[in-house]
Amino acid sequence: MLKVEHSICCCGCACLSHTFCLSLPGAQGQFPIVQNMTVTEGGIVNLTCRVEHNDNTSLQWSNPAQQTLFFGDKKALRDNRIELVRATSQELTISISEVTLADEGMYTCSLFTMPVKTAKAFLTVLGMPKKPEINGLTKPVMEGDQITLTCVTSGSKPAADVRWFKNEKEVKGEESAKEVNASGKTFTVKSSLQLQVNRHDDGVAYTCRVDHMALTATHEETTQVLEVHYAPYVEIKHSIPAPLEGQYLKLECVPHGNPSPDPVLWTKDGGELPDLDRVIVEGRELTFMALNKTDNGTYRCEATNHLGTSHAEYKLVVKDAPTTSSPSTTSPAPTLPDTTGPLDSKHLNSAVTGNRDPNALPGPPDHALIGGIVAVVVFATLCLIIVLGRYLARHKGTYLTNEAKGADDAPDADTAIINADGNHAHAEEKKEYFI
Repeated sequence: MLKVEHSICCCGCACLSHTFCLSLPGAQGQFPIVQNMTVTEGGIVNLTCRVEHNDNTSLQWSNPAQQTLFFGDKKALRDNRIELVRATSQELTISISEVTLADEGMYTCSLFTMPVKTAKAFLTVLGMPKKPEINGLTKPVMEGDQITLTCVTSGSKPAADVRWFKNEKEVKGEESAKEVNASGKTFTVKSSLQLQVNRHDDGVAYTCRVDHMALTATHEETTQVLEVHYAPYVEIKHSIPAPLEGQYLKLECVPHGNPSPDPVLWTKDGGELPDLDRVIVEGRELTFMALNKTDNGTYRCEATNHLGTSHAEYKLVVKDAPTTSSPSTTSPAPTLPDTTGPLDSKHLNSAVTGNRDPNALPGPPDHALIGGIVAVVVFATLCLIIVLGRYLARHKGTYLTNEAKGADDAPDADTAIINADGNHAHAEEKKEYFI
């Protein structure tokens, strides 16, 4: 129920600005005071008539048809909706429940003095607008169609206002058309919204909202969601940007369309996919377990619905995997400390003398240094073997030569070597010893 006070009226006094009245100077007698009321259809309203000074004179309420409703505390009209609220010598208040539009009009309060004094209050009844309906929408709508949505609400008094919303954002519709109903008391309001439908309208909610003074706490509204059918378009997503040999690669075909274009078709270079264990097709996904250069080619994903066919392509170029360089055989030059920044004594001593900080974390092994040490050891071993071999070969030849010189006259080999020059002392000088 909605009550709005408009004005206070009295008989024989001046009405001032809707809220109170004052008796004019010199006015005599008693005067009834009433106020205009506003109520929503179906609600309840109280009509009150007051007298500031009364000498037990009776008060009476009458309806717009001049039928007496109550005379004092006596009910005069048989209408179960009308009840007595309060009856005293200075006040008569009645209530009307389940108010209808027919109850609207001018009500009269009478004070039975000589002469009778009266005051009139106008009861305004607001017509509640009905829940709106949206016409002109058929499901589904094809992309490119032009449609007109029409929102209709009836039963409002005064005429309601209609607004359009697209996903809760207000959009401008055509000027509302307002028609008076057959009863002549309420209005039917129509508002239209024209749309050029595209695929982006699929799933968009259009709402018709009704605003009216009788709707104090909420709005009356209706929502319709568009279903737009359109031909598919396709895109391919890949798991890595630059595929290398041996890597795992997944290609995902993402089709967009309504109805949904499912399943999709994968091809390679215009033909079927190679039947390999490394290439797996699961629904919309194409997976390579371990890439190699035989996988190079153009892969196409194709999607179809009843409105058309679309495809996307992905050109696969498998590059060589990076190789690890072999360790160097030369020992790296020692690194001098960086003198451009501040160094503490501990770091400076470690850098110059080669002493490691015992608290420092161990670094990775230097493979180049290890290789250089191994190469030096091998080279030294080979040189030692060559020198020793040449030394042994040289002394073996000298022994045989000296033995040959004294072989004819000597009883044994040692005597032959000693007698080779005919001088024993000289032979002692040339005698060689083997250890």
